[in-house]
Amino acid sequence: MDDQIRIILIIIVSVSIFGLLVFVFVKNYIKRKIEYYLSEKNKKDKLE
Repeated sequence: MDDQIRIILIIIVSVSIFGLLVFVFVKNYIKRKIEYYLSEKNKKDKLE
């Protein structure tokens, strides 16, 4: 019984850490894309 609980906890912790890392990478990627497109839009607005 103890081995099963330990394995389940290890799986839960591993999935949580992986999910957190994926979340951080996706958040940073989207943030960079938004900043890039906003800077492109501001360049176009200044030219007009």
